[in-house]
Amino acid sequence: MEYKKLRNGVEIPSLGLGTYKIENDKAEEIVLEALDIGYRHIDTATVYENEEGIGRALKKTKIPREELFITSKLWNDDQGYESGLKAFDDSLERLGLDYLDLYLIHWPEKLNRESWKALEEIYESGRAKAIGVSNFHKHHIEDLLEVAKHTPMVNQYERHPYFQQNDLFEVGEDLGMVMEAWSPIAKGKVLDDETLKEIADKYNKTVAQVVLRWQIQSGYVVFPKTEHLGRLKENFDIFDFELSKEDMETIANLDHDGRIGSNPDTR
Repeated sequence: MEYKKLRNGVEIPSLGLGTYKIENDKAEEIVLEALDIGYRHIDTATVYENEEGIGRALKKTKIPREELFITSKLWNDDQGYESGLKAFDDSLERLGLDYLDLYLIHWPEKLNRESWKALEEIYESGRAKAIGVSNFHKHHIEDLLEVAKHTPMVNQYERHPYFQQNDLFEVGEDLGMVMEAWSPIAKGKVLDDETLKEIADKYNKTVAQVVLRWQIQSGYVVFPKTEHLGRLKENFDIFDFELSKEDMETIANLDHDGRIGSNPDTR
């Protein structure tokens, strides 16, 4: 496993398990399988409605809590200072945890500033080891920084070969943030790409493995979502090879503004 170090020294595994759309009654089994394979980073959110299932898995595992990295997110309906504090407490209760490793504002909304005040209080209390944002454009971050005591440590946003948002990476890097890529293989859209197939053949890897490796070598944290044991293992098997500079550039040239998720400015 490879790690990225956050600005406050907290280490985050570069590969995790995404749990978007994993149903609550399936989450326990899938998370336990992932942990058995070697995953230590689990990404969830209030709106995924599977924190309880993940919590059951975390209660059953024999892996020490300090070896795990658990992320959740503040949903739009809960934004605000008091409501943000309560939403965090509710997430902790559902997960059965005393603290989170990372807590994020899920989407930019009108109450971002009030919500960030809540996250800063949570962070200063030690109940979140790190705090950050998700789906924030440059102007959203700049607005937050006008009132922030703590600069966000993470920005999580859509990023894959067809939609790379390199400008956001530069913004985050200048601020000392770690960037996370959601939908890292574009919901499977990249799997039939002939250019990526050629690269995958060179390394005797799958397209998904090549793209996840490209993400990590580009400086991102990734957490592909799957409910299949075979793909859980496949996605984890990306630390025994490295893409050449030429192949990294070839993948970078696939960028064509191919957004597949919502635009934070128009959603």
